[in-house]
Amino acid sequence: MEKISIWLLFVPLFLVIHVADSVDDAARDSLVTFFTGLSNNNGSPDPNIGWNSSSDPCRDKWKGVDCDTKTNSLVKKIVFYNSGLSGFLNATALCNVGSIAASLNLLNLSLNSIGGEIQADIANCKQLTRLFLGGNQFTGKLPDSMAMLGNLIQLDISNNRFGGDLPGLGRISGLQMFLAQNNQLTGEIPDFDFSNLDQFNVSNNNFQGPIPDVNHKFPANCYLDNPGLCGEILQKTCPPSKKKSKGLSNKDILMFSGYIALGLVIVGLIVFRLTRKKVQSVDAPAPSPNKVASVDDFADTKPSFTSAELKTDVSKSEFSINSTESVMVSSSLVVLTSPTVSDLKFEDLLRAPAELLGRGKHGTLYRVIFENGMVLAVKRIKGWTISTDEFKQRMLRLDQSKHPNVLPPLAFYCSKHEKLLVYEYQLNGSLFTLLHGNRSGRRFEWASRLSVAAKIAEGLAFMHHELDGDGIPHGNLKSSNIMLKSNMEPCISEYGLMAMDPLEPSSMQQQTKDTATSGFKADIYGLGVILLELLTGKLVQNDGVDLTSWVQSVVREEWTVEVFDKALFSEGASEEEMLNLLQVAIKCANQAPESRPSINQVVTMINAIKEEEEKSLVHQP
Repeated sequence: MEKISIWLLFVPLFLVIHVADSVDDAARDSLVTFFTGLSNNNGSPDPNIGWNSSSDPCRDKWKGVDCDTKTNSLVKKIVFYNSGLSGFLNATALCNVGSIAASLNLLNLSLNSIGGEIQADIANCKQLTRLFLGGNQFTGKLPDSMAMLGNLIQLDISNNRFGGDLPGLGRISGLQMFLAQNNQLTGEIPDFDFSNLDQFNVSNNNFQGPIPDVNHKFPANCYLDNPGLCGEILQKTCPPSKKKSKGLSNKDILMFSGYIALGLVIVGLIVFRLTRKKVQSVDAPAPSPNKVASVDDFADTKPSFTSAELKTDVSKSEFSINSTESVMVSSSLVVLTSPTVSDLKFEDLLRAPAELLGRGKHGTLYRVIFENGMVLAVKRIKGWTISTDEFKQRMLRLDQSKHPNVLPPLAFYCSKHEKLLVYEYQLNGSLFTLLHGNRSGRRFEWASRLSVAAKIAEGLAFMHHELDGDGIPHGNLKSSNIMLKSNMEPCISEYGLMAMDPLEPSSMQQQTKDTATSGFKADIYGLGVILLELLTGKLVQNDGVDLTSWVQSVVREEWTVEVFDKALFSEGASEEEMLNLLQVAIKCANQAPESRPSINQVVTMINAIKEEEEKSLVHQP
């Protein structure tokens, strides 16, 4: 009896563990009903694949089911790729159970013979980020409710028999892939955010009207075999719009009123400045025709107009009144191997309107807009004690090292007092802004963060390999120097402009100044900090708290999961993969430079994590 009573003490504990490690009954039964529909109600499924009410989807590892590794009780992914299924997609059974709707982020049913229409209840699976239905026999119109799947990143409905107009999928701001080729879809193509899309194809349908991809991001073959489509890319002119003008909205009236008011203020200021200059010129002594003002003379100058700051700063410090000197200086803009700015002259930079984007420890950044619509970014460097000849040689050497994930300078200007670098302006801003600034609703899910990490590491590895013999590291690697191209691809900017990384711990800064080798190691530290930003979503410095120190303290207390950005968990990111990348970041941000991995080791580690991520997402049985 005594043995029995002792055993009974463990029964409640066993039940608690069992319940915590199990999918709830409603979810399990719902999944069984869902699979019964997929298998066309063909009796009991093969016992080897599970999917029955007497087992548990997570604990008994049902075929095609992937669960949350932390609780082992939430279904994250359902994958039946090319599995010979010929039933229908019972979205009502799948998405009307709260625990499934709140956790399922991937549904892959590609390359089967599943038919019928998609039920409106698919919208209840609100956490879906990837929905792959291509290569089946689906029919009917996509339900309007699909536009409510606001977390979708990838949607593949290609090679089916869908018809009718598409729902308002353009409202899904984070959509990066939309494949709908080889269907019978009609109406106009939704107004997608093409700047965010990486994959897109609507060929071989019955779409009509103008192509909304006005910048021609995708080639013509993505739109072919739609007789009613028109647009420049198809060499088919669209007829004039027959829509009646609705007049100006209240929002438009307010906007134009604001423009008018701003214009009046600017005109008033210009008149005031011209009047004041005329009065001052009466008493002011005539300037010496040969005197050239120095940068220091204008260090505290505060131009009234931001757009004039670049020409005010540079022209005052460089241009002599003497016209011969002016011509000689203006010809010193060195245009590198980019056809984009082949005819650019120094005076063009001074003539064009310039907007101040920001000031930093090492210089000022401007956006310069030209009459032909070209927009460039101009970096004005300060505080760099490098000779003119050495600067020119470095710029020419950097121009020889090209990588798709490194932003090359288009031109540069160098004199005794001024050093300017000209870059292509990146409309999507920086990684820092995406992580910490106003994202305007843009999502930044785990797969994209991992891809960004891999591409930054690959670009840095290429530059380190190319410039190791020249002793040119990046020197200032941080998230604000990672720009995002039109397709959101990351590119490292301002490579080789500084001799040290300001993110280095203070005890290491002198070492970083001493040798080129420590400069390359400083780049590894900077990369480690960027990885921590991607993982945590936190600022490098926040109210005096250093990100690397905070992460290390949390890890020491064995609360590692607390460091991760909560948004990643809501999207179903793999905790195991995040932990692996965290280990890479911690190694890179090691206080001892000699203990940090090489950039090639970092690339290998990140790509291994990325491959594991892709294996769980790509089409697998």
